[in-house]
Amino acid sequence: MFQFVIVGNGVAGTTAAEEIRKLDDRSPITLLSEEDLPFYSRIRLPEMVAGDLEEPALVIKDEDWYWDHGLDLYLQTRITSADPGRQVLTASDGREFPYDLLLLANGSHSFVPPIEGADTPGVCTLRTVQDARAIRGWAAESNRVILIGGGLLGLEAGNGLRKLGKQVDVVEFFPRLLPRQLDFDGAARLQSMLEDMGFTFHLGAQAQRISGHDHVQEVSLGDGLSLAADMVLISAGVRPNVDLAGQLGIKTNKGVLVDDHLQTTQPSIYAAGDVAECRNRLYGIWPAALEQGRLAGRNMVGRSEAYQGTVMANTLKVVGIDLASAGEIDAENSLDSKVRSTDGAYRKVVLDGSRIIGCIMLGDTRGFHAATRMMQAETDVTGQVDALLDPEAWA
Repeated sequence: MFQFVIVGNGVAGTTAAEEIRKLDDRSPITLLSEEDLPFYSRIRLPEMVAGDLEEPALVIKDEDWYWDHGLDLYLQTRITSADPGRQVLTASDGREFPYDLLLLANGSHSFVPPIEGADTPGVCTLRTVQDARAIRGWAAESNRVILIGGGLLGLEAGNGLRKLGKQVDVVEFFPRLLPRQLDFDGAARLQSMLEDMGFTFHLGAQAQRISGHDHVQEVSLGDGLSLAADMVLISAGVRPNVDLAGQLGIKTNKGVLVDDHLQTTQPSIYAAGDVAECRNRLYGIWPAALEQGRLAGRNMVGRSEAYQGTVMANTLKVVGIDLASAGEIDAENSLDSKVRSTDGAYRKVVLDGSRIIGCIMLGDTRGFHAATRMMQAETDVTGQVDALLDPEAWA
């Protein structure tokens, strides 16, 4: 028997634990989490902010599930030090957790840019359920919200606040919304839709100072414009949690470096999910964390299965608007691409010869999963491009 320890009980950690238990019904498996909820959906946190979803509905696997699978879950347990020689982790309260095989699935944290006054009361980020609770608390006393960052989660949270009757201004450093998911034409189309809903945008702008005494009162931009505010939500991306890896003597770059089997530079330690960097890539998406967790769990019990990568695809509703994008979006329109734009939809397929290497579907995402399958399989799409551009072909 081995003592398995997993730091983090998000999708990567929980999936790994489930996979280990399928293949090993005897060894003890311990999961350690700083949070006070078992495995829950971060994707749905904006719904909680909006009041459309109560906190218990976030939970995907409750504590009984861990008990039923013979898993020891320790919530509100923060690991503050590690001794790789003894193979022991130590929590902030002094408890020690020895391991034979360890999985780092401790995710990432919100990145807060070096903005003067970013520690002013009323400045929030959204990554955890604790963050969502704080946002709801501040929103109850606020009318004017400044959203710094026009990313997916930020726009969803901003829409939640808008639905609560708040005035939402978005300050985005890039000249367009969702630069990783949309080209200029698609982003302009989305921006128009959001402006019709009541959003105000300041694109190509940078927040320089957040000011206020007991709480946020103003955000000053680099162009001299000042925006009145009662609260600020920063949504400027995430950074992997690599501090623990450093204490364990594991090599890191932006994330924890792993090989194709999700093994770190310490043979007894694996990493999966947002914290893991494989082939110089951080994925940061749910499907990748799920697959990495599954394979890490299997490899920790002696299998030898290689991670083949995950197509960078996002399928979601941005403030109720269907959006899906994958692969190369050809933002500069320098590649071979085909576009179909109608009143209700914008669709783009990016090609490399006879292969599809990327796509954008805004307003109607029918056919998206077929497109990503073709990308993954490097299918010859000669004669199929018109169908991919026509949502009615997938009705």
